[in-house]
Amino acid sequence: MRFHKSELAYFAFTFALLIAGALLVTALYGSDELSSNSGLRAMTHGALAVQGAALLFGTLYIYPLLRSHAREEHKLRMMTENLSERSETLEHVALTDGLTGMQNRRYFDDALREYMEEFARIERPLGLMILDLDHFKSVNDTHGHDVGDQVLRGVAEVLKDFTRYHDVVARLGGEEFAVVAPNMDHNTLPAFADRLRRAVAGVDIRTDNIHLRVTASIGLAVWSGGETAEELYRRADRMLYEAKRQGRNRICA
Repeated sequence: MRFHKSELAYFAFTFALLIAGALLVTALYGSDELSSNSGLRAMTHGALAVQGAALLFGTLYIYPLLRSHAREEHKLRMMTENLSERSETLEHVALTDGLTGMQNRRYFDDALREYMEEFARIERPLGLMILDLDHFKSVNDTHGHDVGDQVLRGVAEVLKDFTRYHDVVARLGGEEFAVVAPNMDHNTLPAFADRLRRAVAGVDIRTDNIHLRVTASIGLAVWSGGETAEELYRRADRMLYEAKRQGRNRICA
């Protein structure tokens, strides 16, 4: 087994103190010849010399070595903390939509599966909404992407304000959003979705000489308990396209 420098230094320091102690014990309790004044003085001087050397060794070598190790440990601890903070930041960035600040598709997919696992266990309903802004491409084409981004941020704020704290609200990409609504069934989910639809229609975007309002079509699905997350999503997505087909700015379940 290999020893570190500080461990070897500690062993040397301890060995020197043991020698000094042995010399003192020998001087005090040794033979009569050693117990004479001259022998006692010699042994005492020897013990003091060893202790002095040990003290000098500890001061000039062991203490700086320990200080160096303490500084290294502090640096490593700071590096670990910084890496941990960066990891949390990167994880937050990886799960957050940069434009709107809401959750992104990756977070939505993971959260939906986790909710389905838990709600299968407690046998409670789970609702899903897929929202798509109507004629959003024309907003970008007519007014530019900066105005389009402002619209998306405005809609995101409304969705966050009008949903509950345990709902999962995410931007899936482009002008498409999703809401996972726990404890919502076929009777309660449509009313909740219509409230969101009307809230989105009330978003008033004003910038320079531009005054915009947008609407959203919403597809709904309530988990049957036997579907996968992908199947539930596809069913809500089909309802979204049905809402679009029926004239937009409506919900379809």
